[in-house]
Amino acid sequence: MFLKTDSNLSPWKIIDSNDKFAARINSIKYVLSKFKNISERKIFSKQPKPLKSEKLKEVSLKDIKILNKNKSLINLLSRNDTSLSKTLRYYKYEKNLLKLQLEMIKLQNWVYEKNKKVIIICEGRDAAGKGGAIRRAIENLNPRKLKVVALPKPSNEEMGQWYFQRYVEQFPNNGEIVFFDRSWYNRAVVEPVNGFCSKKDYNIFMSHVNEFENIIINNGIILLKFYFSVSKETQAKRFDEIKNSQLKKWKFTEVDGKAQKLWEKYSTYKDKMFKKTNTLIAPWNIISADKKMSARINAIKLILNNIPYDSKTLIHSEKINF
Repeated sequence: MFLKTDSNLSPWKIIDSNDKFAARINSIKYVLSKFKNISERKIFSKQPKPLKSEKLKEVSLKDIKILNKNKSLINLLSRNDTSLSKTLRYYKYEKNLLKLQLEMIKLQNWVYEKNKKVIIICEGRDAAGKGGAIRRAIENLNPRKLKVVALPKPSNEEMGQWYFQRYVEQFPNNGEIVFFDRSWYNRAVVEPVNGFCSKKDYNIFMSHVNEFENIIINNGIILLKFYFSVSKETQAKRFDEIKNSQLKKWKFTEVDGKAQKLWEKYSTYKDKMFKKTNTLIAPWNIISADKKMSARINAIKLILNNIPYDSKTLIHSEKINF
């Protein structure tokens, strides 16, 4: 392959992958080197020193040993804006997350082996952390057996279709899990709040959605509905962080820009949605999302506790607060 396809126009770059972390860095560096006006940045110019107990009054000696064993945590602590207690919370969060991700692998294997179909809907206000929770849930899963659906604005052709059609086209095959990062419930809240649908369209949706979900479940699909609930203050803070981040500012949309002003209107339609669509067969699971790490852990626990997969390790149902 190399002999035949390594040309001046499109040469191969061989990355040594014996060290996976070095391979990631070198891959990114190589890509950046091929673009003009991008300068390489040195994130850590000096090796961070291990932490000393006499300077760490806010944590125990046991905690210090934990921190010093983990180079990533030492690097994190080398930042001026990171506290010890915050770093320990992050360590405990990662430890809990890993246990839950191992259970998610068991769940996915069960779904595949038993030819089950699973749909997990993630709804919530803008900047509530839906996407981040999904990423942590699927981080170590087989991507061939799952799908994350975040549909864009409907095309002119889709606008003329049955409203649910473009969502049905994304439904799982046998042995597959599908996460919807926003779903058909756009028509229950986002669309009427922002004037993207008529009152008639909204009323038709609200009168049909429960029947639609009954059909889904009666056809053997496991349906879970999550709503990530965030406060107005937290949403405003996250919007500021997104707008000021070189890595995240692309996420901020025109709809996001109106979200704070339309807060009460969103609340009204959200409450209507819960009242109408929180059914016995397809209830809403409301997740407090002001703290991202807690929301991610609690969302994964809800998935695990609501699907009867084999070889399940007992997952405590109480909510975690990091």
